[in-house]
Amino acid sequence: MKYISKLYMIIIFIILIILSGSIVFFAKESQKDKLQELRHKIIDDFNQALAYEKADLLSFSLALSENGSLKNAILADNDSQAYEILSGITKRFKSYTHIKSLRIQLLDNDFFIFAQSWGNASAGLPLWWFRDDLKQLKENQRPKVGIETGRRLTFKATIPIQNGRENIGYLEVIKFIDEFANKLHQQGIELFALMQRRYLKQASLMQEFPFLGEYIIANKNYNIQLYTQTKSLEWQKLNTQGYLYTKGILYILESMYNGKHEEIGKYLIILPKATLEQYQRRYQDISLITRLSDKDIYQVVQRWEYPAGSFKTTQDRKLIEWIPKLHPEDRAQLIPKAKAMLQTYRKDELIDIILHNKHQEPKQGVVQ
Repeated sequence: MKYISKLYMIIIFIILIILSGSIVFFAKESQKDKLQELRHKIIDDFNQALAYEKADLLSFSLALSENGSLKNAILADNDSQAYEILSGITKRFKSYTHIKSLRIQLLDNDFFIFAQSWGNASAGLPLWWFRDDLKQLKENQRPKVGIETGRRLTFKATIPIQNGRENIGYLEVIKFIDEFANKLHQQGIELFALMQRRYLKQASLMQEFPFLGEYIIANKNYNIQLYTQTKSLEWQKLNTQGYLYTKGILYILESMYNGKHEEIGKYLIILPKATLEQYQRRYQDISLITRLSDKDIYQVVQRWEYPAGSFKTTQDRKLIEWIPKLHPEDRAQLIPKAKAMLQTYRKDELIDIILHNKHQEPKQGVVQ
């Protein structure tokens, strides 16, 4: 009888161990599923924020490419005048807008530097030898925007400048990736923009930048404290599953692509404990990264994919949209061009434009 009782106790003990192990196993699997789902949401928000950043830069570039004074400077081969115009534009935008790392340069038809907003010392130097992204532009003459390598890793929007039907050069607007990282930082999210080592040979302004594993940290404003912690991460596991959750911090690794959709590095997105808890609590219809509702972000992406809207061309649309945002001096130069452009539209086309703009209601989501 004692033997049977002991046997029952052993069996119950084994069952309890199995049950406990099963509970722990399924709890871990449940946490993995939740983290994986959260990772997908964060990456979706991140990619939408990137699309918004590119669309905004492209809009600005298209408006500037119609600047009559810049065209006259190129046609007159007056690089000093072009420099004065570019530097004046960047000073005004740095003073009166959120854009603080703005740089603008003009290139001739052979991709030699014609003028730069930050100084004219490089005028006459070629860009084509280390800028592979410009080759496609030469072939199709279509505006392009993306994250590109060069002397630094930056957002670049490059627009053909036309005088009538003649192509007279290219305008390129540049923003450092630090500005994008700072926007995320303000939302409690840390970013390490990691560029592949092979691009370092052409990155003359990044020679002293620190490494993280096999990558170069491209943004100067990375979190130094987190930098120390990331060096001890299980990078093989992070590469394999795309995320790591350790000590209450969520690390997400996402591929970085240039304008030709070639992988040039990785984004290491880090959510500290407080931000992660906030994100888990508040993720409804509002994106923490962009502070726009999903509906608003969808509209932004739609505009990115179908940029002309009711206008005949993207250039026409951006010209009209940017005129109210420009400094009076720049606005005065563009208004006659806008009037002449609108006179080429039929009455029904103008009605479509008016109705489209009237029914666009600006919305701004707020994280509660």
